[in-house]
Amino acid sequence: MSLDTTVETAEPVLHPKMQGDKVSVFYSGKQALFDVSLRIGANQVTSLIGPSGCGKSTFLRSLNRMNDTIDGCRVAGKITLDDEDIYDPDIDVVELRARVGMVFQKPNPFPKSIYENVAYGPRIHGIARGRAELDEIVHSSLRRAGLWNEVKDRLAEPGTGLSGGQQQRLCIARAIATRPEVLLMDEPCSALDPIATAVIEELIDELRENFTIVIVTHSMQQAARVSQKTAFFHLGKLIEEGRTEDIFTNPRNKQTQDYITGRIG
Repeated sequence: MSLDTTVETAEPVLHPKMQGDKVSVFYSGKQALFDVSLRIGANQVTSLIGPSGCGKSTFLRSLNRMNDTIDGCRVAGKITLDDEDIYDPDIDVVELRARVGMVFQKPNPFPKSIYENVAYGPRIHGIARGRAELDEIVHSSLRRAGLWNEVKDRLAEPGTGLSGGQQQRLCIARAIATRPEVLLMDEPCSALDPIATAVIEELIDELRENFTIVIVTHSMQQAARVSQKTAFFHLGKLIEEGRTEDIFTNPRNKQTQDYITGRIG
């Protein structure tokens, strides 16, 4: 796919919050991602779709340098956050991950109380100046994650005692408590039932007012419901990206069409 076509289908043509430019990722010398260039618009939900092993989660993890934690992993190309190269040697990776938060596939609350799960990030990053401010951050994060009414009388109870859907919303509250600008979600609903999934999807729509969101999803229906922009990956390459409605109703690339219609995947 030519660069011109990619630019032509990208939406909107705004200054991107994050941008990948010819991003390649290697695991112990084996290339997993090939020259991916993608603009991520502010206050949008961008869905990354494609078959298992196509590179979408690898690209997602590159956006907050989670790949740094994998031995033998090397990232080439350039990724910027507000025009700042996040792989610059002077970048504080801990600070970067506070600005670019992440919610994982399986809910992974800490073995701590509900309150302490949310308070952990603000505490280690020095965001709160005292207990009253920390309380406010915890309460407000739980409200924004749509969990407050269900847990307000149970804040001292273990986060691991919540249902799967509640645990995932607790993890979202934990991620947004550090006041990130970008929220990465790696198949956040894959371990949840349809009712919990619907709650998370509604929450994603509300959160994009304040956050730029990038979501990896194996569900094309979910991508169509929650995102404004969709990028289709196949065999480590970005095949096509553009407005979600265009990708699903009028894809320009035959591989995209074959994936959406179920011929490949």
